[in-house]
Amino acid sequence: MDVTGKYGIVTGASSGIGKAIAIELAKNGARLILADINYDQLENVVSEVESFEQKTVLCRVDVSDQKSVDGMVEVAIDNFENIDFLVNCAGVIGASDWGSRPILNDQDWDLIHQVNVRGLMRVTDAVVPSMIKRNYGKIVNIASIAGRTGSVTNVAYATSKAAVINLTQGAASKYSENNINVNAVCPGLLWTPMWEKIAESQRAISDNKDQVTGREVFDEHVKNRIPLGREQTPEDIAYLVSFLVSDYSSNITGQAINVSGGSHFN
Repeated sequence: MDVTGKYGIVTGASSGIGKAIAIELAKNGARLILADINYDQLENVVSEVESFEQKTVLCRVDVSDQKSVDGMVEVAIDNFENIDFLVNCAGVIGASDWGSRPILNDQDWDLIHQVNVRGLMRVTDAVVPSMIKRNYGKIVNIASIAGRTGSVTNVAYATSKAAVINLTQGAASKYSENNINVNAVCPGLLWTPMWEKIAESQRAISDNKDQVTGREVFDEHVKNRIPLGREQTPEDIAYLVSFLVSDYSSNITGQAINVSGGSHFN
């Protein structure tokens, strides 16, 4: 999907879905600000992205901090002048010790909301003025199929992703007069660092925890929940994101598109 000459920001770009999105966009011609709270991991990504010979700038950002977000946008404007697209991929599933506890606590709820919901809006609000000025922009928010179906194991995460879908619709309506398209992608089951933590936490509290691995727990989820019978990949998500930030998607806005192997129908 051709995005040659487009300038954009990808948050949460250091691993998993965000990394795959960065690589796909660079391959298709985009020039990128790759932003993440884990700067050291970003440095491991840049060699893959720069192999496509597109200008890439790394930026540490904490989306829960307004000054940090404003600094990221300044870096983007200083380097590119314009911001054509934003991909909000930064997200968390809980506090650092979430997987070791049987239930969520206030710290989990607060951090998830601060990053997944308020952080997404914080970044969007900081980027949108430059798009309004040019009467052009594409925003893609990474939600989750959990935002459609709910989650028994992590209600806070599912709630935050439902909020992302709702925020996407609101922003699409608000900024349609400015020719800004706002859409969301709802990934299904992907074996990423985030799902590794989820699977391991579920294994640890299972009756046969000594007989199964986290990966086997994940595979069982895929078997039971995905009609197509296969897991999704970060690249699956990246292909759709690349389309949504391209000009081919000019008449698509306010949509939350499932990439989940048929696990949920709207």
